[in-house]
Amino acid sequence: MIMHEDSSQHVVDHLFRHESGKMIAVLTRIFGIHNLEMAEDVVQEAFLKATQVWKFELPDNPSAWLMKVAKNKALDVIRRQQNFRLYSHAIANRLQTEAESTIEQFFLDTEISDSQLRMVFSCCHPLLKEEDQVALTLKTVSGFGTREIAKALLTNEDTIQKRIYRSKQFIRENKIEFEIPTGKDLVTRLEMVHAVLYLLFNEGYNSTKTDELIQYDLCAEAMRLGKLLVEHPSVRAPTSPALLSLMCFHAARFQSRLDENNSIILLSQQDRTKWNQELIKIGYHYLNLSSKGNTISVYHIESAIAAEHSSTTSFENTNWERLLQLYDLLLQIKPSSMVELNRAIVMAELGNIETAIQTIENIHKIDQLLESQYIYNAVLGDLHKRMNDSVNATAYLLKAYRLTTSEAEKKLITKKLEEVTGATNNGKGFNVKR
Repeated sequence: MIMHEDSSQHVVDHLFRHESGKMIAVLTRIFGIHNLEMAEDVVQEAFLKATQVWKFELPDNPSAWLMKVAKNKALDVIRRQQNFRLYSHAIANRLQTEAESTIEQFFLDTEISDSQLRMVFSCCHPLLKEEDQVALTLKTVSGFGTREIAKALLTNEDTIQKRIYRSKQFIRENKIEFEIPTGKDLVTRLEMVHAVLYLLFNEGYNSTKTDELIQYDLCAEAMRLGKLLVEHPSVRAPTSPALLSLMCFHAARFQSRLDENNSIILLSQQDRTKWNQELIKIGYHYLNLSSKGNTISVYHIESAIAAEHSSTTSFENTNWERLLQLYDLLLQIKPSSMVELNRAIVMAELGNIETAIQTIENIHKIDQLLESQYIYNAVLGDLHKRMNDSVNATAYLLKAYRLTTSEAEKKLITKKLEEVTGATNNGKGFNVKR
């Protein structure tokens, strides 16, 4: 197919996001993770060649074309190097005598998935800082650019570059093996992988970016890696499908969360006919799969909560008593201020609004949370609004407005303020009418 130059560049950019992580993972398995930069250089060369060649004609299978170029370049690198000890210890001896057949094997589909999973576990090493794990995973496994990662995680490119450099240096200096751990090490590392994927999905689902409430690409990548965990036979654990089911239930509601003006639609007002029933079905499949074992994790309970919402045809028919029981259980396993806040919201839906307010006010270090996080103020403002307490409702909502950077959240809070006091926002602040 003959391509326009702009069209070919668009295809290259799209494939870099979706294929570069696979290519880096396979090449890292060949070169060894201590040569991660070498693998990245080979991938960059492959995509540079694609940019040059594809503007004349696009291959029938661009992904296969890229993999073939990467494979050939890997062979070139190995043939130029005489010291095979520089590469992965696991295949150094084989490379000396059968480099081509060995590399060919690693580019099989099943081996590509295995290499990707090895890369995920390497990026989520427990001795790395959590923020470094996330940055390295997005860069090497998911093909995100430094600028994209910085935007997604609300920081600057320099900070992300430092995190990635620090991670690679740690891997080299500590001679981290490019492997899927076993035994107790697998349990520990799997917990870290789950935590990173959970964080990744949450940042996409409730984005802290100013102009984008949902970052679909972050959610999609977290789900892709979650599916990789569930399907790989060596790391099967009930927690993995529980986490993936949770993601499916939440992703099923994407199309109902925002209106055409990018304003937030609350759960109580969402059009449930827009919920993706196929994703909900898949969510139940993975939730059922997660029940095969004796483990009950945080992800099991959170998925059960999401499933409860997904099973009802209307907000009014929600089984709030069941949800309160689930939050009670979640609080035992994962005591946190956010769980207590969500539990209080359920209590309010059961008609116990005053108790819900008192529960929030009794959260540990609530004064600090109210000064730094908008969500606690927003919930208290809404609860006081429902109690017809316009003074407290206005105070909390105004503070929530000042603390959030999300334009969608600001729109929602503005609407609530207008309902409470007739306050109007002139662009410089609120004019509250008493």
